[in-house]
Amino acid sequence: MSDLKSKFLEVYSVLKSELLNDPDFEFTDEARQWVERMLDYNVPGGKLNRGISVIDSYSLLKEGKELTSEEIFQTSSLGWCIEWLQAYFLVLDDIMDGSHTRRGQPCWFRLPKVGMIAANDGILLRNHIPRILKNHFRGKPYYVDLLELFNEVEFQTASGQMIDLITTLVGEKDLSKYSLPIHRRIVQYKTAYYSFYLPVACALLMAGESLDNHVNVKNILIEMGIYFQVQDDYLDCFADPEVLGKIGTDIQDFKCSWLVVKALEHCNEEQKKLLYENYGKDDPACVAKVKALYNDLKLEDVYLEYEKTTYEKLINSIESQPSKAVQAVLKSFLAKIYKRQK
Repeated sequence: MSDLKSKFLEVYSVLKSELLNDPDFEFTDEARQWVERMLDYNVPGGKLNRGISVIDSYSLLKEGKELTSEEIFQTSSLGWCIEWLQAYFLVLDDIMDGSHTRRGQPCWFRLPKVGMIAANDGILLRNHIPRILKNHFRGKPYYVDLLELFNEVEFQTASGQMIDLITTLVGEKDLSKYSLPIHRRIVQYKTAYYSFYLPVACALLMAGESLDNHVNVKNILIEMGIYFQVQDDYLDCFADPEVLGKIGTDIQDFKCSWLVVKALEHCNEEQKKLLYENYGKDDPACVAKVKALYNDLKLEDVYLEYEKTTYEKLINSIESQPSKAVQAVLKSFLAKIYKRQK
């Protein structure tokens, strides 16, 4: 894995160098330094799971045939396009949310000389994706499909972010807006398409497949993405912060979390009143009351039951896929997230 990651990071350097010498713009030294610093700060800093899973998925679709160096470069380039997309979303999300830290360092817009220039940097990050695709895939029969795929997924993600923002409007803290269908829609559009479907769709296109023939695969990956977010919501409250690597703040942030939606489903009038009075308050005493209520409602058991039935459903759906190679891709995704602790 570490060998794959180092090869993947080498491709980042090549793509970055191409972008910093893009013939369609005359860079000054100052502009080139800005973009390079911005890219290094925002693009390669995460876990890189989404990007690397393009290579993994393609490799499984090739049923164990060793990838050529060109195939490794191309799958890595598509993986980096997803990481660029993620960076674009996160830079702008952090401005919208007024966040302070991201991946253990200050958000890009919080840096003294950056500020609102970060909004334009987000636009630049988004514009780098078609440049990378043009440089490396223009001659491919699936080039237009790739462009359309990235456009479609970006539209879905931005629309999911919109539902999230208008549902969780600060100053209008209204828990009655929160329900399982709303939670599902936010997660499906804001997270599942770009984190789960997009990497596999890239691999399928590279393997010469038509995405129209794999609607079931898309649906399974969306279900997996929703399961992943429910896990995230659960871990935010119940995981050991040492293991998770961060302190959960969903309660204080008035998040439309799976836990609060489930609490609303299970609680009596008195408990509902307690939830309405304490959810979304940045006060440790209020957070403690909400967590105590979650324990009273045995939400940990509710989650474990959800996890069990979801896993069984996913396995059944995966095993009904006609292609063994596609099954292997889906099972590898599921194995990465099932019962995860962080």
